[in-house]
Amino acid sequence: MIYRILPLILFCIFSFKPLNTTENTKNEVKSTDPKLIAANAKATFEARSKSFYTVIDANGFSLPTFESFIAAFEGYEQLKQQGKIENEILTIVDFSLSSSQERMWVIDMKTQKVILKSLVSHGRNSGSEFATDFSNTSESFKSSLGFYVTGETYTGKHGLSLRLDGMEYGINDNARNRAVVVHGADYVSKSFIRNTGRLGRSQGCPAVPYEVHKELIQTIKGKSCIFIYHPSRNYVVKSKLVS
Repeated sequence: MIYRILPLILFCIFSFKPLNTTENTKNEVKSTDPKLIAANAKATFEARSKSFYTVIDANGFSLPTFESFIAAFEGYEQLKQQGKIENEILTIVDFSLSSSQERMWVIDMKTQKVILKSLVSHGRNSGSEFATDFSNTSESFKSSLGFYVTGETYTGKHGLSLRLDGMEYGINDNARNRAVVVHGADYVSKSFIRNTGRLGRSQGCPAVPYEVHKELIQTIKGKSCIFIYHPSRNYVVKSKLVS
């Protein structure tokens, strides 16, 4: 009887497939590969950004481009995690657009709704109709790109104004020393555009029309986030808040 069972036992032993330890090792390496982890994190973030973007209530306005929004959303999330944002408003200024266009969006991140859209100036030495050159240097009269957190209000020569703190070293961290603030200006208007073909320019401040400046400042004051966007490779290389 045993001679009949023995072949069956031997067949089972030799046909058994051991665990592929090499394959398991490869999977473990893949799961801890920093490049793979970074790629997966980026894909997850992009999916979340797209999901947020698609449900924003434009409130009768057009939306900012997805390219400007995803960059703004990335930095906003990091600053919020760092505890630097208390007022959950994200303001996006897109300097890739003509100054004759309304290129400032104010988004309530809690309600996911655009609450204001406006004209906004760039610095006189940053360009004419389009902003193309940026600086963090005092007396440059150029705009600075990147992320800002709004500070306190004050009344100056332009009336109610709002101080800004640049969050990016070497990019815009000199904003307060340069007196780069949000304020109203009579050269930021549709009539100025009709007369000159472009918007008036500031000394580096994101100036807005007088008819909206008080509403805007009251909405975004108190540690909200402003992101000034431009598809500048130089900015992306320097920034630690966008990838």
